[in-house]
Order: sequence, then structure tokens, then C-alpha cells
Amino acid sequence: MTALGYALIIVALLVGAAGGFLLARGSGRYGRATPAGPTVAELLQRQVHTSANGVVLLNRFGDVVLHNPRAVELGLIRDHQADPRARKAAEQALTSGEPVPVDLSPLTRTALRGRGPAAVLGEVRPLGDGFTVVDAADETDSVRLEATRRDFVANVSHELKTPVGALALLAEAVLDAADDPEEVRRFSTKILHESTRLGTLVSELIALSRLQGADPLPELTTVDVDAVVEEALGRCRLAAESAGIEIAVDEPSGYLLDGDRTLLVTALSNLIDNAVSYSPPGSPVSISRRLSGDFVEIAVTDRGIGIPPEYHERVFERFFRVDPARSRATGGTGLGLAIVKHVAANHGGEVRLWSRPGTGSTFTLRVPRHGVGKTDGQPAGEPDRAALPTRSTTESADGVTTVETGGVR
Repeated sequence: MTALGYALIIVALLVGAAGGFLLARGSGRYGRATPAGPTVAELLQRQVHTSANGVVLLNRFGDVVLHNPRAVELGLIRDHQADPRARKAAEQALTSGEPVPVDLSPLTRTALRGRGPAAVLGEVRPLGDGFTVVDAADETDSVRLEATRRDFVANVSHELKTPVGALALLAEAVLDAADDPEEVRRFSTKILHESTRLGTLVSELIALSRLQGADPLPELTTVDVDAVVEEALGRCRLAAESAGIEIAVDEPSGYLLDGDRTLLVTALSNLIDNAVSYSPPGSPVSISRRLSGDFVEIAVTDRGIGIPPEYHERVFERFFRVDPARSRATGGTGLGLAIVKHVAANHGGEVRLWSRPGTGSTFTLRVPRHGVGKTDGQPAGEPDRAALPTRSTTESADGVTTVETGGVR
């Protein structure tokens, strides 16, 4: 081989080495520019796994191909099998090629006792190639809220219809008895009674609506507990005197709390009025104050008819009455204790009930004392509502049930 041939071979080797070096450097740079990470498929799998909805992927035979933990919690998957209702909806979706809504709510009553979701609604969508996906969510709160709204509207309609109808009939009676002053006076007194009852009902409905709404409480101020007791007592003194009931009050305490004075007076006056209305003439009613840890407690005790244990939780429901006939006779609206519950909850407190039929009842309004709950920039009276107690029941050795209710419902 000539010298020229050897030279060409050496040049070729040098060019190849240089090219390999540059290619290696370029590959290293590219690798550093695009670091290793999860693939799109892995990210999608994570999204499904952490979804708040239950997600189940089914093949054309209704077998489970993939599901997330939430699907098991909602009952979409049992013993590694999809809910039969979901499988049936999947068949319909494959046939029609359109999404199919499906109700996957539990068929047992365990969920109704608070041990799981009570309403699970979903949709089955076709994905092609015989695959379908079930996407379901827990709609328990929405369903219960809608049921509460329907009941509330029905109850309000019924409660308003009674005094409005009475006013119309009494007005006709006044017109018919225009020539009889005594009858006019008698019917006019009844009109005044019914109009007062109607006004009270409307006022309490407005108050309850505000308490249950999303609007925050007005700016909280330092409230003198003794002033609240005195004002509430003043509102109820006339009714107590008319019923021949003496209200005993303990000595001023000097306790302070952070809250809305008007709402607290309303809640306490409702408790006093309730004690007066359900006590026999001449029986005592007492009001006491005390400090219990970080709470100020105002207790209203009567020696009235008492409340049977089976009604201890329900008395705080709107429009519920243990004795409807007696409530109508006393002009009760059935909203007083519901208002008390929400006032207490909105102040970060609760209301407790102790009662025994034939012995009497004690309702205790508990509100955080002044200065409690002002840490971490959170003003007193605006608690973490998710942490509030909702309702608990305890039974003492003598068979007396005590109910503690709080929270916003």
C-alpha cells in the first residue's frame, strides 16, 4: 500500500473517533436536558388513584380491569366484582354508545346510620373497543340538603297557612258582627293574637335563615353575660307573670364572652320562654351561670312536664313539637330550640339538654368565655365548623338521657 493509502486510512480513523466523541457528548447533553420522570400513563394512573370519585374500568364482559380505592369505599366494588347495577348500565352504554346515568346508592340501611355514603350517583361512559368507565361520587350531603329544603318549605307552608287562614276567618267574623261591639272586641283580640303569632313566626324564620346561611356572624364584641341574662329575662317576664311562674336568678357573675349580644339574648329568651310555656302554673323556673373550663354556661331549669327520652334529639329540629296541641295553644312556632342550637354553634359552643318526664328539664347554653379561640389569627366565635360537635347522647345510671348538640346542619 502506498503512503497515500496509509494517510487516508489514518484520516478516516481520526474522523471516526472525533465523530464518536461528539456524538457521545451530544447524547450526554440530551440526557441531562431531559431528566427521567413519570410517563403520561403513570400520571393518569396517579390521577385516577387519588380521585375523589370512584372510578372503575370494565371490559366488554363487565369484568373489572382497573379501579381506585375510592370505588371500594363507595361500594362500587365488592369481592373484586363491580356492582350489578354498574354492569347493567355498562351494557346499555355499549349498546347505545351514549353515557348512562346510574344510581349506585347502598341498598342496606347501614349508611343511613352514618357508617357510609347514603347516596352514590354515577355515570357510565363508553370508551370504545368494548371498554366502559364508571365514574361515581358521594352525593349524600346534596341529597340530604335537598330533602331538608323540601321538608322546610312544606313545614313553612303549613305553619304560615294556619295563622293566615285564621286571620281571614276572623276578619269575616268581625264584618258579620259589626253591630255587636262585644263580639267585635272578642274577634279583634283573636286577630291580634294570630297576627302576633304570624309576626313571630316570620321573624324566627328570618333569624334561622341567617344563622344557617353562609354569611358570617356580625362583628363580635365583648358581651357581659349578666346583661344578656337581664335582657332575656325582661323579654319573658310578662309571660311568666301571666302564667303565675316565678323566675329565680342567681347572683351576677361578671363573666364575659365574645359574641353577638342580640343573638345570645334571642337564644336565652327562647329557652326561658320554652320553660315558662311547658311548666304548670305556680311552678318555679331558675336561671344560673357558671364557668366550666373555657366555657360560660347559662342553664335554664324548669319543673315542668319534661321530655321523653325518645324526643331528646328531635326537639332541636325545626318545627318539631313534642305536644303540637300545647304548642299551638301557647303560640309556639317550633323554631325556638333550632335557633338556640344554631346560635350556640355559630359562637363555637353548644346546647345541652337534661330532662326527665314528670320532673322537668334543664337546657344549658355553653359559649366560649372571653379571649378563648383568638389564637392563630382566628377571632373568637368563628370556630372550625368541621370540628364542632354535632350531637351526642349519654345515659346516666338513673336512666336520664343527656343530649349535647352543636355544629351547623
